[in-house]
Amino acid sequence: MDRLRDRVCLITGSTGMAAAAAERCAAEGAAVFVVSRSAEHARDLADGLIAGGARAGWVAADLSVEDEAEAAVAAAVERFGRIDGCFSVAGGSGRRFGDGPIDRLTMDGWDATIALNLRTQALVCRAVVRRMLGQAPNASGTRGSILLMGSVTATDPVPQFFATHAYAAAKGAIIALMTTMASTYAGDGIRVNVVAPSLTATPMAVRAAGDPVIRAYARQRQPLAGEMMDPTDVAHAAVYFLSDESRVVTGQVLDVDGGWSVVSVPWTVPEAGR
Repeated sequence: MDRLRDRVCLITGSTGMAAAAAERCAAEGAAVFVVSRSAEHARDLADGLIAGGARAGWVAADLSVEDEAEAAVAAAVERFGRIDGCFSVAGGSGRRFGDGPIDRLTMDGWDATIALNLRTQALVCRAVVRRMLGQAPNASGTRGSILLMGSVTATDPVPQFFATHAYAAAKGAIIALMTTMASTYAGDGIRVNVVAPSLTATPMAVRAAGDPVIRAYARQRQPLAGEMMDPTDVAHAAVYFLSDESRVVTGQVLDVDGGWSVVSVPWTVPEAGR
């Protein structure tokens, strides 16, 4: 339980998979810095970590805003001196903005969804990489590990349930961003990877969790999960990528999906006006 001892991990987001990852990283000995749009959620998560004996800090920020993203990363470095690992989780569904199938997608929905799921990750990565480039390598000879949040919707879509095209486009772009970052900074000792979960019991998945048809589909499509995955399933993978256990791993996408990407489930094309 000390795979991240003496390391500093920055986690963006404060609920669901982000909260589970923060708790796992703290349990592995890391100092954890939480960044979230919700000051209440970020503070509560950090306070819980501290109550459990961990070193933790937090700040509230809208990571789609350039100055706020830069200031949040600067606050983490000011608090703990460096950043050894970054798990960039913050994002979410764009349905409330107007995301959907491309024939019904609004441009406001597109812009807001891309900002929430891609711009945030790009701004965090830029600020984190700048800090990592300037810090001395750790004991493993690397300067840091960045883990981005993908989704199986980018590579294994299910249009009858999850036809949010701006969200899928953002997650596909995250894979491309990761690949080129991993190539660019490998020589500097900075690793970059993506974890791509399937349907997980998080606040974002409330709609799916309340739909018995989607839940029945999930039982078939991700049989190893039973139904919906638990956020800790993704948190375990995050610890692997942020620790020295993966010190020679970069440029990779890991599907944590309970079988989603390899299990085929027949479905019927919905009627027009779906």
